[in-house]
Amino acid sequence: MHTASPPVETGAIAPVGGSGDHARRFRAARVRRTLRKTLLGAAGILIFLIVWQLIPTLGILNPQYFPYATDVLTQIATDMRDLEFWRNIGRTMTSWGLGLLIATALAIVLGTIIGLVPVLRRATHTTVEFLRPIPSVALIPLAILMFGIQLPAALVIIVYASFWQVFVQVLYGVADIDAVARDTARSFGLSRGSRFVNLVFPTALPYLMTGIRLAATVALILAITAEMFIGTPGLGRGIVFAQSAGNWVAVYALVVVTGLLGLVVNLVFRLIERRALSWHQSVRGEEVL
Repeated sequence: MHTASPPVETGAIAPVGGSGDHARRFRAARVRRTLRKTLLGAAGILIFLIVWQLIPTLGILNPQYFPYATDVLTQIATDMRDLEFWRNIGRTMTSWGLGLLIATALAIVLGTIIGLVPVLRRATHTTVEFLRPIPSVALIPLAILMFGIQLPAALVIIVYASFWQVFVQVLYGVADIDAVARDTARSFGLSRGSRFVNLVFPTALPYLMTGIRLAATVALILAITAEMFIGTPGLGRGIVFAQSAGNWVAVYALVVVTGLLGLVVNLVFRLIERRALSWHQSVRGEEVL
């Protein structure tokens, strides 16, 4: 018995637009948002520089101690042609990088172990709450006593301050594991390693990336602080030397440079965070807005 085939609609109209058009519109909207943010940021910097220039010009502050913005920018341009200036940046970033790396490694290991063992978490809670508020600068005399005016002394306070930023976030991340997902993983007989890779790590990763980004900024602040108070080579010591010589234009120039370094560090780690969490709802939500 022959079965008739269903009729074929030859006059069907293809839908207007498609996934390609949607992707192009999305990219265009994202470019417009980026351009708008860039222009607003540039306008904000320009307004800040104009106000800075007007303050000493109008006599609100003494130009001897609050130099003109144009003088500071000229000094920065001059410093950029000085090899010692770049060496100081390298020294500061070296202590920053080493301190951040050590603090992050220790925080991830200890935070994961303590966070996964409820007994350890309860036993260390009081100790953590006691140690965390201690200012790192209070450890400077102890660091100098142990290591003298050397890089390890600076690393003591950098690591101490940065460690808590990551450690606390790891603790919260490990504790945020969904109970139903944990029980499901156990019921399916997943090994500890498999549960860590497929359950613990994805849950804690957003917390970890936030902690590392915050720790990166804190580490830079403490690196410069150590150079100023301990005397290790770097931008911080350059600020102290310029202040001692009464060269306030150089002081402001170096302060601006440290601020620019902090901005670059923050932008880089925000980019890394967005790349690492491209699958996460928080990042995907930002891209849709």
